[in-house]
Amino acid sequence: MTRLGSSAPPAIQRANFNALYWDIFWFGILAGTAINFLPIYAVRLGADPFRVGLLTSGPALVNLVLSLPAGQWLRHRDVLRTTQVTAIINRVGYPIMVILPWLLPPAAVLEVLPAVVMGMALPGVILAISFNAMFADIVPPEWRAQVVGRRNALLAIASTMASLAGGRLLGMIPEPLNYQVLFSIGALGAAMSAWYVWKVRRPQPFVVQTSVHEGTPRHLSRWLNRATIREALRLDLVRGRFGLMMLGYLVFYIAQFTAIPLQPVFWVQTLHLTDFEIGIANALFYLTLMVGSLGLAPLTARAGTYWLMTLGTILYGLYPLISAQAQDAWVIYFVSLLGGVIWGIAGGSLTAWLMEGVPANDRPAHMALHNVVLNLGTLTGTVLGPVLDDLFGTRDGLWIAGWMRVAAGVLVGVLARSRPARRSEDARPPT
Repeated sequence: MTRLGSSAPPAIQRANFNALYWDIFWFGILAGTAINFLPIYAVRLGADPFRVGLLTSGPALVNLVLSLPAGQWLRHRDVLRTTQVTAIINRVGYPIMVILPWLLPPAAVLEVLPAVVMGMALPGVILAISFNAMFADIVPPEWRAQVVGRRNALLAIASTMASLAGGRLLGMIPEPLNYQVLFSIGALGAAMSAWYVWKVRRPQPFVVQTSVHEGTPRHLSRWLNRATIREALRLDLVRGRFGLMMLGYLVFYIAQFTAIPLQPVFWVQTLHLTDFEIGIANALFYLTLMVGSLGLAPLTARAGTYWLMTLGTILYGLYPLISAQAQDAWVIYFVSLLGGVIWGIAGGSLTAWLMEGVPANDRPAHMALHNVVLNLGTLTGTVLGPVLDDLFGTRDGLWIAGWMRVAAGVLVGVLARSRPARRSEDARPPT
């Protein structure tokens, strides 16, 4: 696979960076509308924390089962073209969400939504792995902090605008038409995001590497029958330094996603926030996410990835800890302002640490393992969240989830300190 390095024509780099910027901008429109308000929509239909968690845990289960085979399948394929094709297929679910209220009663819509989201997760498995590998392949290391920071900033801008407009729109149009309009805007953002991913180009044609597993996507099932368990699992990655990294990510993801099913239920059923108030909170979060993201590159140059990641992941626990004390929307507004800055730094530095630990000669397999860890953590957290709700109530469950995030941040810092990420030039070839 050919990597776009500093010797590539600057015009190609600029064009690719601009395409990646527009991709994340339109994805921000999608995030600020359909993605952000989907759990709220489910709660409005009568969903409890378990059903809200299904919207996350269902796709996580699909990813968990298919990530390693997908990573192996991607090893000798063009990750750029794979990303472009799966980005289009993955977005098909959003128009389906638009028409569901016309076809089914509310109770049936609530039952079908997790199935739609899981269906989108099938191509999303390959998309998640191939996009990370494509990004590392297309964006040279010396530009990654800047590109990631700008992408996060654009995500924040687009999501802020979309959340504010979406919250206002939901209050102006009667149900269920209001959510259908909102999901239509999200579907437009999804389509445009996929279009700009399609515009990314590599400076040289992709050269297919000879392999016993060589083939086309239609041969995936036949390849899976031939693949050995040992090759698919890649236990050599778990035993090395990368395995310790993944342990830190796993604990962090579990803590992160434990709070997520509880938040929309807490906002709607405990605090009785309106859609517009929720839109303001989301907008404030993304607004300060932009601030944190823009500051990522200079802060990384000054303090280094390790300290930013450690401090950011520990402070990330403040979001549910403070939210659990809220009695009205104003505390949620405050914690959204604070949480956006923290996540802009923590999320960006976690991504940078991952990129530093992934060798250039074996990216798909490493990204696949990370995808397994992400989805195992997602699945575990979204199951644990409703359990905390049943045992302690939504408010106390959020408080416990906040301390879990603090503890996870401490562990990430300890593991990063004891086993720093190895860079690609120090990595051995895959076995």
